[in-house]
Amino acid sequence: MDQPLLEIKNLRVTFHTDDGIVHAVNGVSYQLEPGEVLGVVGESGCGKSVHALSIMRLIPIPPGNIESGEVLFHGKDLLKLRLEELRHVRGGQIAMVFQDPMTSLNPTYTVGFQIMEALMLHQNMDKNQARERAGELLAMVGIPGAQQRLDDYPHQFSGGMRQRAMIAMGLSCAPDLLIADEPTTALDVTIQAQIVDLVKRLQQELGMAVMWITHDLGIVAELAKKVNVMYAGYIIERGNVRDIFKRTRHPYTIGLLGSLPRLDEAPGTKLVSIPGLPPDLVALPVGCPFFVRCTYAQPECQEAMPPLQNTGDPDHLVACWRWEAIAGASA
Repeated sequence: MDQPLLEIKNLRVTFHTDDGIVHAVNGVSYQLEPGEVLGVVGESGCGKSVHALSIMRLIPIPPGNIESGEVLFHGKDLLKLRLEELRHVRGGQIAMVFQDPMTSLNPTYTVGFQIMEALMLHQNMDKNQARERAGELLAMVGIPGAQQRLDDYPHQFSGGMRQRAMIAMGLSCAPDLLIADEPTTALDVTIQAQIVDLVKRLQQELGMAVMWITHDLGIVAELAKKVNVMYAGYIIERGNVRDIFKRTRHPYTIGLLGSLPRLDEAPGTKLVSIPGLPPDLVALPVGCPFFVRCTYAQPECQEAMPPLQNTGDPDHLVACWRWEAIAGASA
């Protein structure tokens, strides 16, 4: 069997605050295959971004701390690499596109210089080679007059163009994995669609793996092959996108899907909301963290956190003591 590109084992991340220890990521484990597109979804504060930043060891320490786990990339544990070794992975083999390109791009340097810097560092190009390649990358992501725009500063680009420039920077070293952390949140709907289409096209052309972090299940349905649904720092459901949408087995995922408007529903159909609030990550309950919001909850759900278990399909896993009852109700 081929080795997975990325394998995360029992990743736990905490933050030490004045209010107590925040349990941000709680034993996350999964694999990502070469060339695979993975969606990671959930409410704000569920651990999506923290787990991704932990992969590249970008969380601030302190107050953050990676308590335990392994992050195996090409078989090497990134959590154990020396910082010098890790620098060759960041940007070179794993690239990250952040939510707000205005804060990710340095306003005091030209866009061209910021792309060239990665090429000279990771690809050993001289300045002329790096400039030529930077222009090609901006053209690849659809920026008109790319060679002329290399000398522009970030404030001279629109929001959509800045995000395209960030994607060009991420792709500059032909990474094996691109992590996109809600890259379309600050953009209008038309530009969002263009960015999603761009990433989909580039992923197919370059064959790289993509991890797309979002709260938008519509984007996941269009872009991803597999999806991790996160809640309170746990993966509570994982599987192929089609299975998650058609044979949902966790009540939280049911609530997420019910909050989406659908074209095939009758006019006047009301959207479903999930009652209550996510749990306090400083004082996580012993049992299932979704217990107080769950319509399927039973006393056993308060006693222990359910493990991710097989639902009959080896690729569809769910962390719910009541998943069989949910399956029966939706049959």
